Amino acid sequence: LYRRYGLWFRLRKLIIWLLGVYIAIPFLVKLCPAIQAKLVFLNFVRVPYFIDLKRPQDQGLNHTCNYYLQPEEDVTIGVWHTVPAALWKNARGKDQLWFEDALGSSHPVILYLHGNAGTRGGDHRVELYKVLSSLGYHVVTFDYRGWGDSIGSPSERGMTYDALHVFDWIKARSGDNPVYIWGHSLGTGVATNLVRRLCERETPPDALILESPFTNIREEARSHPFSIYRYFPGFDWFFLDPITTSGIKFANDENVKYISCSLLILHAEDDPVVPFHLGKKLYNIAATSRSFRDYKVQFVPFHTDLGYRHKYIYRSPELPRILREFLGKSEHEHHH
Repeated sequence: LYRRYGLWFRLRKLIIWLLGVYIAIPFLVKLCPAIQAKLVFLNFVRVPYFIDLKRPQDQGLNHTCNYYLQPEEDVTIGVWHTVPAALWKNARGKDQLWFEDALGSSHPVILYLHGNAGTRGGDHRVELYKVLSSLGYHVVTFDYRGWGDSIGSPSERGMTYDALHVFDWIKARSGDNPVYIWGHSLGTGVATNLVRRLCERETPPDALILESPFTNIREEARSHPFSIYRYFPGFDWFFLDPITTSGIKFANDENVKYISCSLLILHAEDDPVVPFHLGKKLYNIAATSRSFRDYKVQFVPFHTDLGYRHKYIYRSPELPRILREFLGKSEHEHHH
């Protein structure tokens, strides 16, 4: 009887302790909004860990060059540039100057903006670069300040500025070749921020591709599967307001009203991170927006049975056709 009582006492202590932690966390987040910002960016999660970002060839990217660019004083960002597979043989052993010149060759360029956590060397990202390269695209990707080996501290403004810097760097070298912007997950927020600014200064990209996008960060945080507090009284006040206080909005739904270029949205129905309905909602906002009047807006869903979830759309055998049909039209618009 005594032993059973002791066990029950320890169990009760553990339950009270867990409950205490559960209740304390919202107050901690409210008092320290930086915690919430860290959870949005997850830039401290460096998966895969033992990867040398200076050596893209270790990831099977033998036709990729690693650069460092400086968007602002005290900020340095690591960039990978993968040339189209057709240039693979020529690219071996070449230096940065050769790669920069290659941007002027008659191949379109995709600027890829990755999501939170990990680096430009993340497995699913590397696999997508390979697919896009095999389809004849240059792929330029980078780690925002505070990610990977890039120096600086993360913020929405900083991420957008880094993307703008890389876009201008590409445009200065790519001549008349089409330049497309591809954002994935949190990177869709950076992508629409960037493209809105580009459209406002009248230098829009040739097309925008959003993979697994959300409407805005508040709606995404509310429907995120890890959001064990969403039924907690005062959830918005405790958890969502600190995100806004930290200056993090990633308002895709607002931005699309100011974007004028072709838009393609790709979303898997079984996405457990950014719910499918948010991508669909964003499409509905864009499709009825006056800014897209003269441009193509397309939504491509991927059925649950395919199992592409949040980051495996690159596996789709349909992807080359989808891109060819969508971007082929954009390239046509570009040349006429």
